[in-house]
Amino acid sequence: MTKRKLDLKVMKNLVFPYLPTLVGVNVGEKPNYIAIGLIGWLCYDTMSVSIGHQQYSRKGFEENRTFSVNQPGAKLVRELDFCGMASGRTVDKAALFETFYGETKTAPMIAECPVNVECRVVQTLVRPVHTVYLGEVVAVHVSEDCVTDGIMDVTRIEPIFYAPDPSQGKQVHSYWTLGQRIGRTYEVGKDLRPT
Repeated sequence: MTKRKLDLKVMKNLVFPYLPTLVGVNVGEKPNYIAIGLIGWLCYDTMSVSIGHQQYSRKGFEENRTFSVNQPGAKLVRELDFCGMASGRTVDKAALFETFYGETKTAPMIAECPVNVECRVVQTLVRPVHTVYLGEVVAVHVSEDCVTDGIMDVTRIEPIFYAPDPSQGKQVHSYWTLGQRIGRTYEVGKDLRPT
């Protein structure tokens, strides 16, 4: 297989697809949501969120030391996209959603999102372009209709993915939805075990 080295100045995002989320913070006691794809699970009880230094929402991380990660389903793609284009400095993005609060009392969450993860900031890493907030997971909230037999059902969540779209030209990204199941974990590769 031939490999091609990508120019890091052009391809800033290294691993696709991203799972775009709506991150919630209170800024001046008012909920605000920002679309962020640079999130990750560090372990079962810790999440990371990377946010640009110039972003309005950064104030909320610093003020309250809490945040939420809200996973939208495909039905919320327009709202997700808008929250990535508009700034909370000039637009009340919270007006698009029904906001609720959980145990932290200061991490706003979106009722319409199937999954909400409520976090408390435990560490901050300042990088050249972003500040990375590490959050201890306080609680995870899942919509009842996205649970089957007590287990989160990804087909009902209808997650959105963000990735380059070669059909649309250079530097164009699109939103995608989940494809079909291709195999069960710890089963599909069993035949490769040495005998």
